[in-house]
Amino acid sequence: MAGRQAVLGIDRGAFFYGASRVFSQVSFLLDDARTALVGENGAGKSTLLKCLTGELELNQGKVIASRGLRVAALSQEVPAHLATMSLRAVLERSLARAGAIGEDWRIDVLLDELCASQAAALAPFGALSGGWQRLMLIAAAAKLEDPDILILDEPTNYLDIANINTLESWLIDDITVPMLIVSHDREFLDRVTSRTLFLRSDGIHAFKAPFLLARAELLRRDATAAVQGRLEDKEIKRLEKVAARYKLWGVKNSKFHKREKATHKRIARIEADKSRGYAPRERRLELNDSDIEAKVALRLTGVTVTVPGSDRPLVVIDRLTIGAGDKVALLGVNGAGKSTLLTTLARAYDPHLRHYDGQASVRFNPACRLVYFDQTMADLPLDKSLLGFLTATQGATDRDAIRLLAQAGFAFARIGEPIRLLSHGERSRLIFLKMKLLAPNFYLLDEPTSHLDIEGQEDLESQLEETDVSCIFVSHDRYFTRAAATRFLEIRKGRLVEVENADAFFDAQG
Repeated sequence: MAGRQAVLGIDRGAFFYGASRVFSQVSFLLDDARTALVGENGAGKSTLLKCLTGELELNQGKVIASRGLRVAALSQEVPAHLATMSLRAVLERSLARAGAIGEDWRIDVLLDELCASQAAALAPFGALSGGWQRLMLIAAAAKLEDPDILILDEPTNYLDIANINTLESWLIDDITVPMLIVSHDREFLDRVTSRTLFLRSDGIHAFKAPFLLARAELLRRDATAAVQGRLEDKEIKRLEKVAARYKLWGVKNSKFHKREKATHKRIARIEADKSRGYAPRERRLELNDSDIEAKVALRLTGVTVTVPGSDRPLVVIDRLTIGAGDKVALLGVNGAGKSTLLTTLARAYDPHLRHYDGQASVRFNPACRLVYFDQTMADLPLDKSLLGFLTATQGATDRDAIRLLAQAGFAFARIGEPIRLLSHGERSRLIFLKMKLLAPNFYLLDEPTSHLDIEGQEDLESQLEETDVSCIFVSHDRYFTRAAATRFLEIRKGRLVEVENADAFFDAQG
């Protein structure tokens, strides 16, 4: 940080899109810690970051920043126009932001630290994996732009476990500037940050503690406020009865009018200082609660999963049985074939066949009703309305769809809007609503938590735990993987190996 004092925050800030409030009464000041910013989908985290960096302007309040403050910020998505630029040209952009044009030796040092060859530096940036694009942009922002404060919006998006471990090591050991980090990855936040800000409809709640401790304290405060609020409501009702008696007695003795007025003043003081318990909006994420009335949901025999578009084998499965009710976490390094295996299974399922050839290599139980969650959400019809998307499901009525949308937290005024206006987290929730209408009992989930907020992740975890559905999933979220899985299968050297838990795999990456 080159000895500069970094001051950045917001004083009583509010932001509106038209008449719709995004956030209000937001006040905080960053210190020299790595600070987590946490909030549900739609709470306004990304909007708040844009206000901090000057991309958007607050409608009320002000941004507080020290003179000459240099802020480096990384958005959720990699800008599309970078794809055709060379890696070196992308890094030169960061150097230019720091006013260090001509100091190309700093790029050479960074490339050397990242073990990137000169040939790789001249190749198109888009040729890198999504994970390495993110890591390169983070490294460029932190080490080339010479910032006073680093702002990262969902930095673990598109990173596999190895790259997440690498990023954690950078942030903890190598990058010393203060940071503000938005993420839904609970384990990442708990390892990397030491201070937590919760953005909610009732403002900002700040804690000098990592995420898990901070959230436990926030929930304790909410519970205490709720109890206190109920006691205050009870006291107000008692005083209202007292005031009513004084009013009645005042007909015969005017001195009771003074007591009545005094009692109303007490009620007003309690109302003014009343504990405002936080009431989160209802946003349930539900799976269909039905099971397969058999012991076995899926059998695989002699299955070879190949690289898409070629005959090169990725995974060879001699024999595998998935039991009814199993929740299987599929582990493996990036490129091992996890997503390709899920796609292969999804393509092998034919909902129009009631029975399957007993000699087939992929045999679903005839009672299976399968759904597949694709992490890219590529099949979403972005121009279709939320309501139209759900009612396109056979047997789904407007009433069914509206009820589900309301339960998932979608306002009635939005159900006619096109899907493209939704955030990625809201799109994920919409897909889960569609899947519920299909009444499945077997789920294939490819990175289901990538865009879900923490409450959504916890809903999904509890649903998998409490229902008898079968599931095979791929996730880079370590916390979710441990909580949701009952079995762990690792793709190791092209073979499926059953392991006791995921910790050894997680620790070996990076």
